[in-house]
Amino acid sequence: MDILPRISHEVLLPVLSFLTSLVTGFPSGAQARTILCVKTISLIALICLRIGQEMVQQHLSEPVATFFQVFSQLHELRQQDLKLDPAGRGEGQLPQVVFSDGQQRPVDPALLDELQKVFTLEMAYTIYVPFSCLLGDIIRKIIPNHELVGELAALYLESISPSSRNPASVEPTMPGTGPEWDPHGGGCPQDDGHSGTFGSVLVGNRIQIPNDSRPENPGPLGPISGVGGGGLGSGSDDNALKQELPRSVHGLSGNWLAYWQYEIGVSQQDAHFHFHQIRLQSFPGHSGAVKCVAPLSSEDFFLSGSKDRTVRLWPLYNYGDGTSETAPRLVYTQHRKSVFFVGQLEAPQHVVSCDGAVHVWDPFTGKTLRTVEPLDSRVPLTAVAVMPAPHTSITMASSDSTLRFVDCRKPGLQHEFRLGGGLNPGLVRALAISPSGRSVVAGFSSGFMVLLDTRTGLVLRGWPAHEGDILQIKAVEGSVLVSSSSDHSLTVWKELEQKPTHHYKSASDPIHTFDLYGSEVVTGTVSNKIGVCSLLEPPSQATTKLSSENFRGTLTSLALLPTKRHLLLGSDNGVIRLLA
Repeated sequence: MDILPRISHEVLLPVLSFLTSLVTGFPSGAQARTILCVKTISLIALICLRIGQEMVQQHLSEPVATFFQVFSQLHELRQQDLKLDPAGRGEGQLPQVVFSDGQQRPVDPALLDELQKVFTLEMAYTIYVPFSCLLGDIIRKIIPNHELVGELAALYLESISPSSRNPASVEPTMPGTGPEWDPHGGGCPQDDGHSGTFGSVLVGNRIQIPNDSRPENPGPLGPISGVGGGGLGSGSDDNALKQELPRSVHGLSGNWLAYWQYEIGVSQQDAHFHFHQIRLQSFPGHSGAVKCVAPLSSEDFFLSGSKDRTVRLWPLYNYGDGTSETAPRLVYTQHRKSVFFVGQLEAPQHVVSCDGAVHVWDPFTGKTLRTVEPLDSRVPLTAVAVMPAPHTSITMASSDSTLRFVDCRKPGLQHEFRLGGGLNPGLVRALAISPSGRSVVAGFSSGFMVLLDTRTGLVLRGWPAHEGDILQIKAVEGSVLVSSSSDHSLTVWKELEQKPTHHYKSASDPIHTFDLYGSEVVTGTVSNKIGVCSLLEPPSQATTKLSSENFRGTLTSLALLPTKRHLLLGSDNGVIRLLA
């Protein structure tokens, strides 16, 4: 109730202004407008049902009246017989029509046909019946033109059932004439052995209507009496309404239902990542180990790269009961070696993947847009990172400690920088670019890290960060770097400070994969342990062992969906699982 005025003014009224607009057409024509009208009016009716008549009069009278008003406007336009006459108005100007409420509104004559296909007699009947039931006598106060819409609804009933009479003109009939009238049972047929009314059965708090129970007396209004009567079609429609509908595949069930029941009770201000090991979905398809997983910015899809030399694009939908398996939407098969990096260039919406050579391709068609091969086949690319939007560059490190920048919009190289500086720090194992795109950090196999300014190419800092091979680096807002190494450590750095701000040690295995959630780091190890470490004071670390029921194989890659608070976990058997 607190946000109901906002729902009305910021959601319903703007949507209704488009749906009832006399100057704005829909690209898909009448069909799209009709579907949106039915969805919107169903939503409004649901809100009205929840809040009651008095609250509707206070808070929702304007949206309801706005939708009903369009029938009066079209009725007046039909009476005025608006013509497509360009005379009397300038080029590009729409004719102004004065309506009965005194308002002068622009009208696009070309849209009249679309509007008349949408706001038909059937639409008037569809909205008038539920709202007259929901609002009762208040409908006269809220909707000034309720009588016109009621007349249109009656015309629709007459058109589909010519023998039916207008409900307003039906004379009350005495119930003593029917041979099956029961003086103690109201207007119902004789007791048919079932509890409830009209042959229905009460099952708990649900009213279930058996297939064979049909009232023989159609009631005083003839076949249009009731919701499932012949006024909406033939007797077969009546039977169809009484059949038990199959459960919708879009309904939440199983683990999805359990997860959302928990999520509803979680405060939105809770900044901590909670891992409950609820399995939500499986994504089988790779024939080799999954080397990398990357969600797209919308979190509706994610990418995975594997040893089987393919990159797959997967949909992320709330589907099934937690045991369902989802097929990939697209498979990219142009790589010749194992794919160790996959990511998205946000600005042009391209996918970047690397197997020693960089491929830039379109995620919608799977078409290769560009391939960047190493200059020397003996000096392959060992690490790749993509620049954040609005940049369109890709950063690549080769085995000779050279950093190269490529703009996907232009041919050739953009920049080239040497990182070794006379030292021999080993191979570049990991790259990370700051969220601003102003700096890039490279991690070497010797544990050495180098910070570089992307605008000038100057090395800002080089330091021995770890004692072992650097496995992964992430850059965070506020010039913060997070690195993990084969020496079992996870370290948090400020870019230009000598000492680390936090240092975590894994007891048994190195942290070979991790991702960030706000001020926390979610880590993974080859022993299938998921940890949550804090970037803030005081340091804290919690670890959970993945159960074999929820995750099989060895954890090879991890990615976090920050909005949905889900984890994507890749394994050495080629299966990716979505867990919460």
